[in-house]
Amino acid sequence: MERQLAVDWVLKSDGYLDALIDLPTADRPRGSRDGRWVAWVWYGVGEAADIYVAPTDGLAPPTRLTASSDDTFLLSWTADSRSLIVGQDHGGDERVRLFRVDLDRPLTMVPLTEADPAYYIQGGDLHPNGRWLVYGANLDPDTGRETEVTPVLRHDLVTGERRVLARPEKAGATWPVLNPTGTHILYSRNDRHPAGRQVWLVGIDGQGDREIANVGEDRKVFGFWFPDGQRVLLLADGDSHRRLGMWDLESGELRWLIDDPQRYIEAAYVPDLSDQIVVIESREARVRASLLDWRTGIEVFAPQIPGNLIPLAPVGPDQWIGVYFSSSWPSDLVRFPLGASSVEDLTSLTRVWEMTPLTPEDMVSPEDIRWRSVDGREIQGWLYRPRGEAVGTIVMVHGGPTYHSMDMLDAQGQYFVREGFNVLDPNYRGSTGFSLEFREAIKEDGWGGREQDDIRAGIEALMARGIAVPGKVGITGVSYGGYSAWWAITHLPVDLVAATAPVCGMTDLVVDYETTRPDLRPYSAEMMGGSPQEAPERFYERSPIRFVDRIRGRLLIVQGLRDPNVTPENVRSVIAELQRHGVAYDLLAFDDEGHGITLPKNQRILYRRMAEFFAEAFSGSDARA
Repeated sequence: MERQLAVDWVLKSDGYLDALIDLPTADRPRGSRDGRWVAWVWYGVGEAADIYVAPTDGLAPPTRLTASSDDTFLLSWTADSRSLIVGQDHGGDERVRLFRVDLDRPLTMVPLTEADPAYYIQGGDLHPNGRWLVYGANLDPDTGRETEVTPVLRHDLVTGERRVLARPEKAGATWPVLNPTGTHILYSRNDRHPAGRQVWLVGIDGQGDREIANVGEDRKVFGFWFPDGQRVLLLADGDSHRRLGMWDLESGELRWLIDDPQRYIEAAYVPDLSDQIVVIESREARVRASLLDWRTGIEVFAPQIPGNLIPLAPVGPDQWIGVYFSSSWPSDLVRFPLGASSVEDLTSLTRVWEMTPLTPEDMVSPEDIRWRSVDGREIQGWLYRPRGEAVGTIVMVHGGPTYHSMDMLDAQGQYFVREGFNVLDPNYRGSTGFSLEFREAIKEDGWGGREQDDIRAGIEALMARGIAVPGKVGITGVSYGGYSAWWAITHLPVDLVAATAPVCGMTDLVVDYETTRPDLRPYSAEMMGGSPQEAPERFYERSPIRFVDRIRGRLLIVQGLRDPNVTPENVRSVIAELQRHGVAYDLLAFDDEGHGITLPKNQRILYRRMAEFFAEAFSGSDARA
């Protein structure tokens, strides 16, 4: 009943698809501490994600710092602003090795940790002395064995000694961050409750390990260093909104700076060489950024231009660098004046449009649409329409679910639109970008609850408006989006969902919980109201694998075989059930991918195959015959 699709499957030439995949897209930018440089991860330029750097004055083009067949990620700058600490996994396995890359020695990666580690690293900061590397790793340094929890480690690069500075009681996202002066480390714990997150502090010598911010056992608070290394910026969940505060290391005093129920703050940070806090707010899935003077309380909003502009750091009088993006503009590093009023006022530091035959006019901008779900809750989504008559509708469900889709260029979605499909990108309950209450609403039911009704209601709304047609709707998505695709094909009639293509999606929530990375399990427990032992019925009832006998539409399973997040065991277990019930499916597996299909050579295969798969399903044809 299965058709296994080889990854060397021959594609017909498609210049638009190639141009989309090769369109450089910047991610994880970081300004240097001296303000002279900005570094970022660039997708679409080489075989995998690599690190580039450019001067913030915009007078020289970007310099490539790494070149590898494996994704490389930017972690931090060194204190002298002359080097970067980067992490690189192998085939998407997320078992990262740390390197130092010097600005004056491009393409030379100096290894700091061992190759092929049997543990997962979180973070990576080099001490100002150049000798101590600080990170979290689920590793027992004495035995060399992998552990459930992730302690904070100080790795001596001269002797090789790893010293445990702090050890949480339970597994979770520790992610230690060293202050600029090298005296203390911030890290997180969720020892009290899977939904909670408290900020802890420990000295570089391992002394004084203590909790400094706790807003509730089941609530989250995040901490970020000020450039002086003496103050901590706190972003804390409350009853109805997030508060922004400042904690002083010397006095222990906590002062709240923003406490406004009408605002939903997504992120905040204090750039180097600045006294202003950058506040990133989301309003109806759109970015609104501001600069807050913590001394006076005066807040100035960043330029409001079409698209999304996020300030990163000041680089001169009234001049900043930042990130700019929209559905027709790839994520770009720009220099801009605070008085900017249009895209023309932005100076690209990446010079991205010099590297592609595409122009913004080659992209389709979305409509911001709304509909009501089963309980009357308003749901927002982005609707992309082809220029001609649509051949069908593809619902692209974002992952997370603690994430949200924005007015942002997505190569896969743009390609689907060019191939003649409507594309609906829904922000279901549980998404960020709207309010704290909206984000937390998914926990009322747990995964597989009314958030799936939100997506179904979006399809029905499109049908009621004559945009979507029964029998010509498909769903795809990565991670939680893949889970939603599995949920749809096992719960909805074929006239609502005719085909699904889940990518790295959970099928058996118990198997997923037991086989995922240990630091990710608390997130599943948070969303489901406990572990499989504590909430067995909910884990059972919300697992799509229990309902594969209901499948009537077409199914294309996509999986990275090195995925440590949603592991291939999810696919192996569901295939056994599909075969037991005689359900036909196609399988497209990549042995050099992890969580999501990210390598350009594989995206060319995947996107083309998906477009053909949905077109076949909507036309009633079956290429397997």
